Amino acid sequence: MVDYSHHSLSLLNQLSFLFSLHFYYLFSWFHCPILYTFFILIFILILIFIFNSIQSNMPLLTLLLALLIPLHLHLHVHARFVVEKSSISVLSPTSLKSKHDAAIANFGIPDYGGFIVGSVFYPQRGAFGCHPFEGDKPFKSKTSRPTVLLLDRGDCYFALKVWNAQQAGAAVVLVVDSIDESLITMDSPEDGTEADGYIEKIQIPSAFIEKSLGTSLKEAAKNGDDVVIRLDWRESVPYPDNRVEYEFWTNSNDECGSRCNEQMDFVKSFKGHAQILEKGGYTQFTPHYITWYCPEAFRFSSQCKSQCINHGRYCAPDPEQDFGVGYEGKDIVYENLRQLCVHRVSNETNRSWVWWDFVTDFHVRCSMKDKRYTKQCAEDVMKSLDLPVDKINECMGDPEADVENKVLKIEQEMQIGHGDRGDVTILPTLVINEVQYRGKLDRTAVLKAICSGFKETEEPPICLTSDIQTDECLERNGGCWQLLQQNITACKDTFRGRVCECPIVNGVQYKGDGYTSCEAYGPARCTINNGGCWSETKNGLTATACSNSDISGCKCPSGFRGDGQNCEDVDECKERLTCQCDGCSCKNFWGGYQCKCSGNQVYMKDQDTCIEKSGSKVGMFLVFLVLAVVVGGGLAGYMFYKYRLRSYMDSEIMSIMSQYMPLDSQNKVEAHIETETLRQGAV
Repeated sequence: MVDYSHHSLSLLNQLSFLFSLHFYYLFSWFHCPILYTFFILIFILILIFIFNSIQSNMPLLTLLLALLIPLHLHLHVHARFVVEKSSISVLSPTSLKSKHDAAIANFGIPDYGGFIVGSVFYPQRGAFGCHPFEGDKPFKSKTSRPTVLLLDRGDCYFALKVWNAQQAGAAVVLVVDSIDESLITMDSPEDGTEADGYIEKIQIPSAFIEKSLGTSLKEAAKNGDDVVIRLDWRESVPYPDNRVEYEFWTNSNDECGSRCNEQMDFVKSFKGHAQILEKGGYTQFTPHYITWYCPEAFRFSSQCKSQCINHGRYCAPDPEQDFGVGYEGKDIVYENLRQLCVHRVSNETNRSWVWWDFVTDFHVRCSMKDKRYTKQCAEDVMKSLDLPVDKINECMGDPEADVENKVLKIEQEMQIGHGDRGDVTILPTLVINEVQYRGKLDRTAVLKAICSGFKETEEPPICLTSDIQTDECLERNGGCWQLLQQNITACKDTFRGRVCECPIVNGVQYKGDGYTSCEAYGPARCTINNGGCWSETKNGLTATACSNSDISGCKCPSGFRGDGQNCEDVDECKERLTCQCDGCSCKNFWGGYQCKCSGNQVYMKDQDTCIEKSGSKVGMFLVFLVLAVVVGGGLAGYMFYKYRLRSYMDSEIMSIMSQYMPLDSQNKVEAHIETETLRQGAV
């Protein structure tokens, strides 16, 4: 008789341990503590039945304790799942005009940063969408508006409904809830189901809507009303500034099925975009890795020791789901830690984008399939990328030590949701500006989601390429102001659409509403299109209403009248505005006039009068005389100043010399005094 007792113990330990490691997954599937508890109780009863059928003499209390310990830990974890939303605006009929929230599905490709306006259709047959629709694309739109297909919840996977709708020509799918409740996220089916054949092929967006809204839309569609809605993703990702922060929760395991393949394919395809954004300083990227912990009761079990590091503090499921074959969970944790440290260390030297190179190279050179998932292979990759191996090993610490690992401790804390972000419970997970990305990890779709996180008009050039957005300024200039001749426009293309904003051209700022008017402003404004003012040239003369001395506005120059936008010549002679002196003759020309005096007279324009030329000569003589007197007085004053300065300098020099070099006159006086003194002594 074969003894199965040791097999039953091994099975129990494996099931219990795997149960403790996967509590995040279990909770994320149910999103409800009541259903979660019910599942756990059913799980316990099944294990009890299996165990009793294999080995009836094992104490039942031991089994219950082994399962209730992790159960106790799990029920104290309050996972927070956040439903990411788009908005739905009902545009017609008028009686239904309103705005509602819709939950973005976690498959397909949402149009982040954009919107779709379409006509709602509700099928008379097959409203659950669980079977292919009859005909050749029966829901393909015959008009300019795409078809938004309404389907009922129930009977099959959400993803299958959307797949069948896509095959039938629908552009968008809205799944209507069957009960009155809060919105939920439509998730992909688990791996290994029939959905594997179509889940990656879904290319259209879909959303989950409340029962009340769905009922109104279905009734209007049944009545033959033209039901038009706008499904809008422009506000689904916050866009506060000119830099996007995003994080990617992943795993170094490459033997976990389609989930691992999806995340690795994404890393390889998105690497180029990611590095362009990171090197340009447009984004801040941070990789993260999910880790689990081993319950206290299992810390010293062989399963915990093989799947965890740091004495059960950080664990990962066995990659092959078989504890006796291949790699162990702790190998996964250790490589996850290495990749975290690669990013940390490279970030310190401003080379954070090297993480993408390391991860892709490691996957190619050190895969589990080739039995090269080793420390040595990882270090070879690091050396090839000129990464400091010693610093990275120092960052990783000792995996055998009975202490907290600073890097992995932070990862466990980051898994818990904060702010607007929910808990990270599944892999892979992408978070952009604190909002979880929903949908397929497609290179273009993710780039669009990241681009929608930039403040409008401050997007990097990669976000304005034609393959991810449409330049709305190309059609009718986006409805904005423009100067065709100078090719100046207020239309500025953005990822979300376009803005009409008066531009800055060659340092000259235009001001206005951007739609109907923009006016040049500033001292250099006349250099561009004459500042938007009137200008005309005739007979070699140019007149303009723009003045560089004014920072704004247009004013017709002297000799013209008008509003500055249009100016016309003033006929001063005909209108008798000037040249009205006796004996004057007036002749008008473009931009001015000529006034002549009769006889020996000269016209004085400022006084509008004529004076005699002789008087003019006398005046000139008087002016010359005055100037001569002024110049002569100046020269005389200068000569006197020089004389006084010379006399003063001479006296100063004499004074100084007398102190050190006695003069002849002084010597004679001293000799006379000495002679007189001798004579008086002789007497």
